[in-house]
Amino acid sequence: MDVLEIWELLRGKARGTERWSTRLAAANPERDLERAAAAGGRFVIPGDDEWPEQVEVLAEAGQLTRRAGVPFGLWVRGPAHLRKTLTRSVAMVGARACSSYGEHVAAELAGGLADNGITVVSGGAYGIDAAAHRGVLAGSGVTVAVLASGVDTSYPKSNSAMFSRIVENGLVVSELPPGCSPTKLRFLARNRLIAAATLGTVVVEAAVRSGALNSAGWAEQCGRAVLAVPGPITSRMSAGSHLLVRERDAVLVTSVAEIIEAISPLGTGLAPHPQAPKNPTDDLPHDVRRTLDAVPVINPAPATRIATTAGLDLPTTESCLETLAALALIHPTPTGWRLTPPTAP
Repeated sequence: MDVLEIWELLRGKARGTERWSTRLAAANPERDLERAAAAGGRFVIPGDDEWPEQVEVLAEAGQLTRRAGVPFGLWVRGPAHLRKTLTRSVAMVGARACSSYGEHVAAELAGGLADNGITVVSGGAYGIDAAAHRGVLAGSGVTVAVLASGVDTSYPKSNSAMFSRIVENGLVVSELPPGCSPTKLRFLARNRLIAAATLGTVVVEAAVRSGALNSAGWAEQCGRAVLAVPGPITSRMSAGSHLLVRERDAVLVTSVAEIIEAISPLGTGLAPHPQAPKNPTDDLPHDVRRTLDAVPVINPAPATRIATTAGLDLPTTESCLETLAALALIHPTPTGWRLTPPTAP
């Protein structure tokens, strides 16, 4: 089935197409194809080699909310192969009016994911979306912008230069034909594609009432991982992210490694546990540590006083003092032992 056959299906008022009936008289698929081609775009439909089959989960997920299911096709601009590009991908979404913290985190995480060969998918909007795209563009990775308008329409217009850079190596995608303008409902419908096409959705910053939480909801319905980046507890823009963790079982993530772990098959891609830097005294025997704790910082003390403070006999204390001196942790003075001053950086 090609695009012209799809239009004939719509004109035939196939089941599920009734809501488009008022637009069919003005439909001109040949014009849409020409307009897409002029913008360097193409139309990908089920059965094509480029078709991302994972979006077909929307046939079931969409029933839960009685909203739009699987798209009939996807308009695509850019040289990348749509299906292969989305095979290992992560959605990154968040507030348009984001904080400098959110913008920085989104760019850093997106750039790090791209460095690990993971495609970053977002919506091309202001704020977190744009920060995620630009984080990838700063390196050599691939990013995909899923629009609520036609692929030949830059919205917002101030991001036109960013979209031009995206289509150099990545993709701009939409289920809407060329020339379509965005609406509120189209943004919400766009969110379902972002969630279904990727392995997981990362919410960087989101208020309690937020389109990013709508994307997270679609990810839940599609059986995808829902990940949330924590923010300051005083920030209204992080309240929605915290709500996802507290009440909707989202996975809290703070690094690229943790995101990769969350989207990887069980038992693979595990993130290392955070560890504090090794302290030189960590591996000292118990008696040696007790002796070290008893050595004065400023006023030197003889071994007898150190032994009393440490609660050890004198021979053991003297042996421990020699061990500590060999490690340069303490040093002798004419009146006893004291800690070695730390070396200036």
